[in-house]
Amino acid sequence: MIELIPAIDIINGQCVRLTKGDYDQKTVYGSPLVMALEFERIGYQRLHVVDLDGAKSKHIVNSPVLSQIMTETKLTVDFGGGIKTDEDIEVAFNHGASMVTIGSIAVTEPDRFMGWLEKYGAERIILGADVRNGKISINGWKEDSTEDLLPFLQKYIDAGVSKVLCTEISKDGTLAGPAIDLYKKVMEAYPQLHLIASGGVSSINDIKALDAAGIPAVVFGKAIYEGKINLQELWDWQNA
Repeated sequence: MIELIPAIDIINGQCVRLTKGDYDQKTVYGSPLVMALEFERIGYQRLHVVDLDGAKSKHIVNSPVLSQIMTETKLTVDFGGGIKTDEDIEVAFNHGASMVTIGSIAVTEPDRFMGWLEKYGAERIILGADVRNGKISINGWKEDSTEDLLPFLQKYIDAGVSKVLCTEISKDGTLAGPAIDLYKKVMEAYPQLHLIASGGVSSINDIKALDAAGIPAVVFGKAIYEGKINLQELWDWQNA
């Protein structure tokens, strides 16, 4: 059964969603803590938290929000956005994150990423693979690299990476349905990978389709906040 991971994206300490990663297309939904408490009340145990200010400014900004969520809930949180230095990754772990999602550094400073993988272990490091037009995108999706998705993944799977969060940027925040063909291609290449699909989820049917396609996990956010997914109904389906 597919793992369900609700998402909270943060700007200025508030829960927001962007469309296709565009900071000018932002919708604000209120308190991250209130949302986290609601997820926990229903029964969810995992949470994906993204510091969008951090991604833009290239260092962690919203660590107090992470700390608050970790203090007030028992959720297992993976945290991403702005983790660029040894200090940043320590900040994330010291504020309670169980795992971190690392994207840009894996492209721009592969040796540093490899060092983190060795130091903290594959269980605590999720490789972020954000894709636009087949290429890996970096720095809050502001820049496209020359890295193609599958060779990029191969390099790090060979180094021990076991978890990948893959976002199809053209789908993110659009509620247009997930890039199932892309995720199936990844799973065909790397069947043992714990692939976390992200982007475009608009309904419980989309999640059911990912589950049917054999995708191990899914991150979803905007569909929650726009009322397209009933969290209780989704939880009941998974736990039926």
